Parts: sequence; structure tokens; C-alpha cells
Amino acid sequence: MTDVARPTAGAQSGNGRTPDLAGRTAVVTGGAGGIGRACALRLAAAGAHVVVLDRDADGASAVAAEVGGEARVVDLGVRSALDGITVDADILLNCAGLQYVAPVEEFPVEMFALIQRVMLEAPFRLARAVLPGMYARGWGRLVHISSAHGHRASAFKSAYVAAKHGLEGLSKVLALEGAGRGVTSNTICPGYVRTPLVEKQISAQAAVHGVEESAVLDDVLLARTPVKRLIEPAEVAELVAFVCGPGTASLTGASLSLDGGWTAS
Repeated sequence: MTDVARPTAGAQSGNGRTPDLAGRTAVVTGGAGGIGRACALRLAAAGAHVVVLDRDADGASAVAAEVGGEARVVDLGVRSALDGITVDADILLNCAGLQYVAPVEEFPVEMFALIQRVMLEAPFRLARAVLPGMYARGWGRLVHISSAHGHRASAFKSAYVAAKHGLEGLSKVLALEGAGRGVTSNTICPGYVRTPLVEKQISAQAAVHGVEESAVLDDVLLARTPVKRLIEPAEVAELVAFVCGPGTASLTGASLSLDGGWTAS
């Protein structure tokens, strides 16, 4: 894989609601669709040069073309794909993820390991790659899309919950190490977002239980959520843009909930 480079960064400024990220480079993993795509569009709208990093070559290219950025094809589930990678960016947004549902005694060991590689090891290795450049410039934003499952557990999701809990801890360590060097690290913790991953879960649950998909949404996925609707990807993207924008130098080590009140209940 070729190096991910960045243009010369300009000064960070802003006008409140629309962060000015002109001259900044943002690497977005899982950027070919779902939350990643929404974030790529939002960061580009704020002026950032966006590098879409995804294993889906066609999807990554399409989003890159949409935002006037670059596409980099890499499968984060393959450990060797990140061996020796050089990444130079001002913003690293870790969005890539996958889900598998099964009781622990039936959970495939290989699938558990894959989910940890994509959702925990890859963010660590990419942070390790971008930090020297961020430290040298005295500015950087590490943003990790965690989940309400970073704070709450659900049965049959051992790998996903473990990875998200681990990501919360990793982000806090990165925040401590980046303190005083201009680099912040935060997690964003959505509830169920309207993405292909969640829509697939809804249809699968409906088939298993022999009920309408609307019943799955109300009685299963949103059972513990006071706000009874799926979160839109654009809502997550707005929070990402805020975290990367002006006035956030002291916003670090935080875990920002966007879950319709799930973790408050």
C-alpha cells in the first residue's frame, strides 16, 4: 500500500458551527459507507482533504470522488496490511467495524480475533503511525467511533462489546500521552445508527422471530432507548466535525454519548 500523505496544513480557524479544516488531512477508516461516508462528507465540507481508507475499492473510490479526496484500499482485518504503513494526517477517524452475534460457547474464535484486529488493533496501529507527525506539528485529532456498547453490554455480542470497551481505554491512554502536545483523543458513542450493518441486524432478527421489522426496532434494538428512532449517520458526522473543530484543545479523553438516552437509563 502506498503512503498516505498530507498537504501542507494551514492555520486552524472557524466560525462556530462550521469548523474550518482547510489545509488539514483527515484519514477516515471504513469511509466507503455508513458512518464513515457521512463523516468523510462532513469533514470535506469543513475544508479537510479526506483520505478514504476501506477494503471496498469501488466504494472508497466513489466516496473519494464525491469529496475530492483520495482512496486507499486496505483490509484492516489482515494484520500484514498495516505492516510498515506510513500515514501522515492531522485527523484520524476510526470508523471501520463489523458485527457477529452468537453465544460465547458458540462464538468462532477466528471471528472474535478478526473483530479485535479491525476494531481495536487497527486503531492502535494507525494511531501509532500518525502520532509522530501530529506531535511534530503540535496539532492532531484522534477520533474513534465507539458505541453505547463501549459502556453497556448486550448478550451474544462478546467480540463487539470487548472491542468497544478496549477502544474506550485506548482512547484515554492516547489522550494522556498527547496532552500538552496539541493532540486530543476522544470517542463518540452512538446507539443504533441507520447503517447497512444495523439494517441487516433488523432483517435478521425479524426473520428469526417471525415478526415485522418495525417490531424488532421498537421491542429489541430500541427497547432500552428513550428516543425511539435510529440515529442518522449525519448526526454522528456533526459531532465528529465539532470534536475536530476550534475550541476543542481541552476536549480530550472524553467519551461522548449520542445514544438517545440509552446509557442514561
